[in-house]
Amino acid sequence: MPARGCFTLIFSSPLWSMTMRKSLILLVLLLTGCSALRGTPQPPPAPTAQSQQISREQTRGLPKLGTITTTVRGSPDDAQRDLAAQANRAGATYYQILMISETVVLGSWYGTALLYGPSPTAGTQQ
Repeated sequence: MPARGCFTLIFSSPLWSMTMRKSLILLVLLLTGCSALRGTPQPPPAPTAQSQQISREQTRGLPKLGTITTTVRGSPDDAQRDLAAQANRAGATYYQILMISETVVLGSWYGTALLYGPSPTAGTQQ
C-alpha cells in the first residue's frame, strides 16, 4: 500500500506534470522537424545534351552512375561549374550536388556530386 501512495505522489506532482508536458512538446517538435526535411518526389526534367543539376526530390527512380569531387581555388561558383563540367565529361544525364564547402586553405573550395543516368521509363512516358 505505501508503494501505491508513493507512486501516486510522484506521478501526480506538479514537477512530473511539467516535465511530461515539456517532453511531449519536445517530441512533437522533433517529429515535425523530421517531416519538414522529407521532400515530395518530383519528376526530373527532360534529358538534354548537357548534364542538368537536379534536387534530391528529383532523383527517385534514376540509376546512380557514380560520384565526382572537385577542389578548386576561387569561389563556390567555380566549384559548382567544375562539377557540372565533370558531369558532362562523364556523360551523366543529371547530377546532384551534395556539398560545396570551403577548405582550410582560404579561397579553396571542395565539392561532391552524385551522377545519375536517364530514367529507365523516360522513353515510355508521353
